[in-house]
Amino acid sequence: MWSKLLLLAVAIAVSATPPGIPSLSLAQSDLTSLLIRPRSSSTPYNRTLFPHWKTHSGPCNIREYVLVRDGTNVKTSSTTCAATSGTWFSPYDNKTWTLASDVDIDHMVPLANAWVSGADKWTTAKREGFANDVEGPQLWVVTDNVNQAKGDKSPDVWRPEAEGFWCVYAKSWVRVKAKWELSVTEAEKKALEMMMGSCRENGGSGGGPGRGARCIQPTSPLAPKAA
Repeated sequence: MWSKLLLLAVAIAVSATPPGIPSLSLAQSDLTSLLIRPRSSSTPYNRTLFPHWKTHSGPCNIREYVLVRDGTNVKTSSTTCAATSGTWFSPYDNKTWTLASDVDIDHMVPLANAWVSGADKWTTAKREGFANDVEGPQLWVVTDNVNQAKGDKSPDVWRPEAEGFWCVYAKSWVRVKAKWELSVTEAEKKALEMMMGSCRENGGSGGGPGRGARCIQPTSPLAPKAA
């Protein structure tokens, strides 16, 4: 059974970027629908309120799953699921890395930003779903110090160094906020509109180097789940 699942995984090509990046028209529609209000919360933010990196399959957690999903030629330990080799491209700064320790998994919409945009009213279960969302463009493999520089900043305060990625970044940010019904501030909305202006300049799709489809490597214990 295991060998059949591995063969199936090898046969299926998957995107080397997160799923669910919307078209420009959908992103514009999403942005129009978002509630605009100042950031606020009745209680202080605490990262532990968003249980993250939950188990995905076997010994593999969500972080390890994303490293395989968005990496190239990733090999992992069969016992711990830790990535032992591979290549990862960080679209925020157009850098490529060959050590998993050089990259972080970034929450497109940071947990702290979500907290003051409506998530403070959620149940813990819903916040866990948000923090581990692999079905939309919420989790990205990026250079570790770039992720740290971003912190919990919204697009009116921080934007990726790679301007060619602004279109995809803005569309992804808006899609996550729309999916989870989170609010935006006036300044945040204006910044997103500006960033999506680059989509039109780039023929409607936005910049960033092209990423082709790839096949999940059969050495990864994540392969059957991803298929």
